Amino acid sequence: MKKMNARQMMLCMAGSVMCSVGVMGCYPLVPAYFAALYLERVSGPVLLGMMYIGMFVFMPTAAAVKYAVALVVVMGAIRLVEWANEGCPSYMAGSMAAIITMILSVAGGLLEWKDQPGILAAALEGAFILGAVILFNRALHMILHWGRKAGVPERPDGGREERLMGYAESFQGLSQVFHSMSAAHQNGDAEELGQIQNELTGKICASCDACAVCWERDPAPLYGALSGILSAIWNGETPGEEKKQELAQYCRHSSDMVEEAVRVFERVSLNRAWYQRLVENREVIAEQLDAMAYIMQDCAREEKILDVGERHVLSEIQYRAKEQGIVVEELHLIEAVDGRIRIDAVLKSRLGGCVAVKTFLALSGAVLGKKLRTTADARTFIAKEPFRFLIYEDTAYRSVQGIARVKKDEAKISGDNFSFLELERGEMLLGLSDGMGSGSSACKESEMVLDLVERFLEAGFSMETAIRMMNSAMVMKGENDIYSTLDLCMVNLYSGMARLYKVGAAAAFIRREDEVECIASENLPVGARAHLDAKPREIQLNDGDFIVMVTDGVLEYLHVPKPEETMREMILSIKTNNPGILAKKIMDRVMLFTGGRAQDDMTVLAACIWKKA
Repeated sequence: MKKMNARQMMLCMAGSVMCSVGVMGCYPLVPAYFAALYLERVSGPVLLGMMYIGMFVFMPTAAAVKYAVALVVVMGAIRLVEWANEGCPSYMAGSMAAIITMILSVAGGLLEWKDQPGILAAALEGAFILGAVILFNRALHMILHWGRKAGVPERPDGGREERLMGYAESFQGLSQVFHSMSAAHQNGDAEELGQIQNELTGKICASCDACAVCWERDPAPLYGALSGILSAIWNGETPGEEKKQELAQYCRHSSDMVEEAVRVFERVSLNRAWYQRLVENREVIAEQLDAMAYIMQDCAREEKILDVGERHVLSEIQYRAKEQGIVVEELHLIEAVDGRIRIDAVLKSRLGGCVAVKTFLALSGAVLGKKLRTTADARTFIAKEPFRFLIYEDTAYRSVQGIARVKKDEAKISGDNFSFLELERGEMLLGLSDGMGSGSSACKESEMVLDLVERFLEAGFSMETAIRMMNSAMVMKGENDIYSTLDLCMVNLYSGMARLYKVGAAAAFIRREDEVECIASENLPVGARAHLDAKPREIQLNDGDFIVMVTDGVLEYLHVPKPEETMREMILSIKTNNPGILAKKIMDRVMLFTGGRAQDDMTVLAACIWKKA
């Protein structure tokens, strides 16, 4: 026997009392209450037993027999419908209960059973049963689920946001300290050059017998000659014979002075190189501290859990899911930072079969008045085992992408890499990275750049934070001055707004109905310096607009004065709505300009957004 709780047992006992309510020889509350309560998955034998007790206590024998048969048939009919459809809506259960009761009433009248209602009374009874089942089922569902927490309770830690913001301010303060420590010396060359000159004269002149003679007379010519020698070495030049002879007029140890100056400057250059590396490391640490501050600020902007304020919405979703054969074990309604609704639900089928997830999406969307979608990797069916589904508002746009690639002549692998990534928050990432040079080393470098960006974005970080963290990692890794360009386009599939981030990348193009817009930016490649200023360019895309992104090799080898203008005209002249065909035709035309040869890796990425119906 199915285990029952106290609330279900009390409702079953209430069914016995329903058997005492009769009108014109009819007891319509009996089949209506039974069908409505049985739909809530209470124990059938217990409910049937309680109803039988009430019928044989309060009803005439003939009526008790008729309704006893009716309840058994109704229970079997509901089970049959649930077996076939994994659920039985209340209107269907009410219709079956009404028809079965009417048939038994008419059959009883034909057999001249005692106290049987007439045909009109039987019809009215059937109509009453249909409406009563629907109303009873909703009422009983609310009673059985009243007080149950459909979602998680409110977070008790109300000061979490304030603490995270405090941590973020602390990290930003540390970042400013490192920035100030690593600030380059301004106008420090003359001072450092004077210190070197004093070191040389102190070392060479101190052991010279003529030191007093040289410096007691007018020292200006000696200072001038020595400064000329030092300035030449400081600038990386070799002192000329003329300057050496000028110094020899005032110093008998001029050759020793020049040799010692070269040694001192070698040591100074090495110290300056190490100091510059220290400055760069401080800049990297400062950038990472800034990124950590941004991450904490993102975490501080908590999502709102709407379970308490939207109990009626959650109850309605659970009721409709039950009618479709879906058991909702856990249900949360969440408002994201951007104001969009998300559902977090643990679902399973009622009878152990399979129910399409789109059924739950449809009923939930009808309650919320929104179109909904699941994550790309979610199950398509609800099975008997509980499974957690994350459900989001459906996007207004969908994206289609295409790619065309050509390797450098005689190269085995392309140094270009690309990325198409659709995020759960309703954004599409288009990425293109060109590793400097060609071959496997360039390919690994550009692949690593895109992989880091993807990982940060999938972890929930903003694009700006992802780029900063990735650049910091590449600066720390930097080997043999191998860098990569980065061309990113983040498209919001809800609004159609596109944000383009260009880090040392070639121009991108936006094709509309009768025009093509060129978007260019000058910036150093990834990993070239610790501080990366990658301000996005925002562009509103509309239905049918194309985004075309290319690597440097495509534009550089067009061999025309204005390659961006040539590419713009080329894109405008190609008539197609297929991104793959557009990318291929662009590449074919570029190869005509190069004579069929690829002097560098070339990649063309095209994407189009379409408004959903």
